Formats: sequence, C-alpha cells, structure tokens
Amino acid sequence: MPSVSTIYNTTVNRRDFFSTIAVAAAASAAPPVPIIDTHIHLFDPNRKEGVPWPPKSDVIYKPALPARYRKLAQPLGIVGAIEVEASPLLEDNQWILDTAAGDTMIIGTVGDIEAGKPEFARSLERFHKNPMFLGIRCGNIWDRDLVVDVKRPAFISDLKLLAAAGLTLDTANQTPAMLEAAVRVTDQIPNLRVVIDHLPQSLGEAHLPHLRELSKRHQVFFKVSEVHRTVDGKVPADLAFYRDRLDQMWDLIGADRLMFGSDWPNSDHWTDIAAVVGLVRPYFAAKGRAVEEKVFGKNSIAAYKWKPRHKSQHV
Repeated sequence: MPSVSTIYNTTVNRRDFFSTIAVAAAASAAPPVPIIDTHIHLFDPNRKEGVPWPPKSDVIYKPALPARYRKLAQPLGIVGAIEVEASPLLEDNQWILDTAAGDTMIIGTVGDIEAGKPEFARSLERFHKNPMFLGIRCGNIWDRDLVVDVKRPAFISDLKLLAAAGLTLDTANQTPAMLEAAVRVTDQIPNLRVVIDHLPQSLGEAHLPHLRELSKRHQVFFKVSEVHRTVDGKVPADLAFYRDRLDQMWDLIGADRLMFGSDWPNSDHWTDIAAVVGLVRPYFAAKGRAVEEKVFGKNSIAAYKWKPRHKSQHV
C-alpha cells in the first residue's frame, strides 16, 4: 500500500499537471495578450551631439532607435512601448519626442526635467503640450540624489506641479534609502503617481519595509524589469531560478500595480529581449488571462495615462 506522503505527492503532481493543461487550453482558445513594454531606452551615438549614455566601451553603444526595437519586439507580441530617459540634457526630451513621432510603436516617454531648478515649470509646460510626454524620472542618476532632493522645498514644489499636470514620477536604481525617499514623496504629494523601476532587483531584506509601505499606496506602481541576473559569471535562463523573487513581488504587490518592462537595450547586458519576455510572460500567464492583461497592458494605462497610437494598442 502506498504511503500517505506518496499519495499526497501524487495528488499534488496531478493537480499541477491538470492546472498546466487548463492554462494551456485557455491560452489556445484566446488570442495572445498584447504587451505594452513600459521601459525601453532610445539613443543614437551617431548624432553629432553624441550621447551621455551609454559609454563608448559599452556593448550597447550603437543606435537604439524605434525601427530596430520594432523589428525585435513585434514578433514577441509587443504592440507599444514607453521610452524612459537616458540623458540629462533638456533638449534630448525634444529629440525623443521627435524620434517617437515617426513610429507608432512608441506610445510615450518618461523624460528628464530636473525638479528644483528655476526653469522646471517652464520646461514642464513646454513638453507637457505633447501628449506623448508622460512624466519624468529622478533618483540617484546624473549626479542627483532623491534622498537629498526630497528634503528641498523647491524640489517638492516642482513635483506638485508634475502631479497637477497629471504626469508621473519614475524613480531609478532602487536602494533602501531611495525607497524611503519615495515614501516621503508620496506622503507630501499623495496625488502624484509614482513608478518604482526594476523591482525584482530591489527585494533584499533592507528594501522590504519601504516596499511594504509603498505597496499600500494605490498611486504607486512597480515595474517587473531587470529580472535576469548574473550569477558566477552566468545568466540563468530557467524561470525556476527567479521564481522565489517573483513570488515575493507578487505576494507584496498583487495584480493591480505591476507592469512589465524589458529595459531594452540595457537588457542586452544579460540576455536578448526575446528571453526577457520568455521568462516573465509564462509566470503571469499561469495566473490567468485577467492577470496577464493587467501586467502587460492595463496597469500601464493607470500608471501613465498613455493614449493609443495604433488600433493594436487598445489593450
């Protein structure tokens, strides 16, 4: 007679098997969920102005333009993308908007206007006239520091202007102190939508108290981006390796405020964009189509208020 543990394990295995079959059957009965990629970068080292990032020594130092992205992304089911700033130069906001205008794959940009500077309000008014300008990013980039900035009245005053305009604040390169600063921002400006970039990279024990606090705030969203990691000189490709962190993220945030971002072409430091989508998509697809639709599309609308530029983007 089989032991109780054998019977239990057999039952669990059968349950997993039939659950997998059910997910696969449901997926085959419906068209694939279209993907909105909420985090890509555009730049062109061939411009006479050059680029502040990436450096010439970097493997990704080559034109990253909409046509190249479209060629890679469209076969993966990606129908639209949000560009995130890769330059502190004010006029590069205009270059991005002009570049994006020529390809409907790009649905918006998170630009760079330095809050706390005298010209912020004027620049915000200028770029906000373009509906593809969705917000700004700040953090510990370009010799700036959100931890320090959040203590400056002029900085908070400018972020209030951002909130009043209905635009979004992205925060970059999370540290525990950065996340604590994001809590302080949302305390002072509760109507400001905030996006925390690259969440799976920010799930250490020191990050968790601040992430728990941010997860309680309905106006804060989180990007599932930079999931891949290098371990002992190699980049694991198996979802099983990343599942614990993804589960932790899921348990902390849930379905309504997570968004997918590929981080292309920065993601090429780890793997290609096909592998990025191929890792994350099955994880959320296994949770049902409603969840998949939120993470790969609907939540990005709530976070950024972007407008479709093509019929395929009505997610």
